[in-house]
Amino acid sequence: MERIETGARVALRFTLSLADGTRVEGTAPGEAPWEVVVGGGDLPAGLDRCLIGLAVGERGRYFVAAADAYGKRDDNAREILPRADFPADVDLIPGMAFSFTLPDGREAMGQVMAVTAGAVEVDFTHPLAGQDLIFEVDIVAIGGH
Repeated sequence: MERIETGARVALRFTLSLADGTRVEGTAPGEAPWEVVVGGGDLPAGLDRCLIGLAVGERGRYFVAAADAYGKRDDNAREILPRADFPADVDLIPGMAFSFTLPDGREAMGQVMAVTAGAVEVDFTHPLAGQDLIFEVDIVAIGGH
């Protein structure tokens, strides 16, 4: 029976919840499984480790401490950006998540913290940073490396 190793492409159904049970994201019933490459940066290392050794048809429920998931909150990850850097037709509201393209081409998420006429304060700490998580998985398929 094939088991998940680092580098494997895995199709899975999952639910990611806060430690208090609040569902954050996941695959809905009937929705196509989510595909990830274990150890490929698709998931934080702590979530990847939960998958190692599982086989098709296996399910698991794992507690993942904040340090092994998205790390600690970083109060130094806030930046003030010009309002002109955002689309004029978007009504920016504190708490809103926004996707940014970094100079190296990678995508990063930021959360709008405050908005003034000329500036927007954005927190680039991952929204789940500082949160202990529950990761529930159902392995659907394991592909090659």
